[in-house]
Amino acid sequence: MEKIQPGKYVELGYDLYEVTPQGEKLVHQTDAEDPEKIVFGVTRGMIRPLEVAIDGLEAGQEFDVAVKAEEAFGPRDPEQVVTLEKDIFEVEGKFDSDTIKPGAVLPMMTADGYRINGVVEEVTDTHVKMDFNHPLAGKDVRFKGKIITVRDATPEELQPAHGCGCGCDHDSCGDDCGCGDHDHDSCGCGCH
Repeated sequence: MEKIQPGKYVELGYDLYEVTPQGEKLVHQTDAEDPEKIVFGVTRGMIRPLEVAIDGLEAGQEFDVAVKAEEAFGPRDPEQVVTLEKDIFEVEGKFDSDTIKPGAVLPMMTADGYRINGVVEEVTDTHVKMDFNHPLAGKDVRFKGKIITVRDATPEELQPAHGCGCGCDHDSCGDDCGCGDHDHDSCGCGCH
């Protein structure tokens, strides 16, 4: 069997838990039907303790790694909370107050053309305050899962994308986390 090492294409299924003093809360899952896909050592943004935990594993082997907030999705950054002009949210001259309300997760584009998601914190008569921190920023997490596939990566897979394999705030994860090709509610993927 092939072992995970740099240049190997890897698919993994896992449960991601938010770890609190009260216990663990499941916040994200991947599985064989919708696995996390990376090229080990090429995919940027991998959470380092997760990367170390799966290094050398084979398909079928399990992993369980707890990660402190600083090494996971980083601390909450107050600069990621921004106030935007309300008129940028208008469509055909109308503001959609049913969609743009506190707690709503909205896909946005950065000035560089990256798709990111933000959470609406407040709506005033003139502005919308949004938080673009990763949903798990500032939180300890635990990844518990299994390696599904390990194989040589294709030449196309070896070309690093500008995002990470799961894409959190980049380009290949889910529609509701600022990621690209699958749907992750809190985008807990092992990248940041």
